Amino acid sequence: MPTDSPAGAPLTPTIVFETLQAYQRTAALKAAIELDVFRAVGQGPGDVASIARHAQASGRGIRILCDFLVVNGLLAKEDGRYHHTPSSAAFLDPASLSCLASMARFLTLPTIRETFDRLAEIVRTGTTVLPGQGSVEPENPIWVEFAQSMAPMMAPLAGPLGAIVLDGRNGPMRVLDIAAGHGLFGIEIAKQNPQAHVTGLDWAPVLEVALENARKAGVQDRYDMLPGSAFEVDFGGPYDTVLLTNFLHHFDIDTCVGLLQKVHRTLKPGGCAATLEFVPNEDRVSPPMPAAFSMTMLASTQAGDAYTFSELSDIHRRAGFSTVTKHPVPMSPHTIVLAGV
Repeated sequence: MPTDSPAGAPLTPTIVFETLQAYQRTAALKAAIELDVFRAVGQGPGDVASIARHAQASGRGIRILCDFLVVNGLLAKEDGRYHHTPSSAAFLDPASLSCLASMARFLTLPTIRETFDRLAEIVRTGTTVLPGQGSVEPENPIWVEFAQSMAPMMAPLAGPLGAIVLDGRNGPMRVLDIAAGHGLFGIEIAKQNPQAHVTGLDWAPVLEVALENARKAGVQDRYDMLPGSAFEVDFGGPYDTVLLTNFLHHFDIDTCVGLLQKVHRTLKPGGCAATLEFVPNEDRVSPPMPAAFSMTMLASTQAGDAYTFSELSDIHRRAGFSTVTKHPVPMSPHTIVLAGV
């Protein structure tokens, strides 16, 4: 966690000043992505004039923007020319297969960002100021944007989740992917097991994104769509595996228990539920990213939270699951929670 100053150094208000102006870092990164600055830097030669021509922007604006990105560790500068840091080369240059720049569209949506202007009100009431059920309001269009723009962040998690769920298993199996979104998790199981049949559950417009991803992966003939709310539609089944990826954190504990009871009823004997979540340590302040995710849930949901493993274990056991194990995903803030019937 941030500290006021290094041990032995004079105490300064730097952390206060930087935190109050942190919105400038968000705006600068978003602007650089929109102006395609990182592609221009990657292509070279990295001088202000060439970047400005590529971005169709003023030289003054590009110089100040790129210098600001250097100050904040998102670019490097040498002899008046800008070049990538290892992180910007991997995650911000569109030429990189691991580019995450599309996430800016979802993470900076006005409907999400503007709730933080009313955070004091949210803290007083303990719930979001977004209308209805907050970010999980039925047919909320933000989830189409999520499915389209957040897939690059989720894609590296699909392989580990598929391997843990399958555990070397082959042969016919049925998988229900709840809140499928981009569909990558169910699709990955279909790729790893050629006899797996996947049903994606989400709002109908979101499932169109998932189906297109299934077509690209060549598994569309083993991918069905089940549109609607996970709390209302008949799951059908029975299933060998049910996936709940980045979903439980939107709801309070009792709601999670009720949904998992419904999941438990649709599983075959010996089946399992696989949950992907931000799971903070029991102190709830570490590791930083999973712990900080609770703030996102406070601002955008009625009663969601980032649950610790002991809380998730209790939720699953109350729903009737007999075994609950956790599997941290390497190089990721996520944890896979596997619960057996």
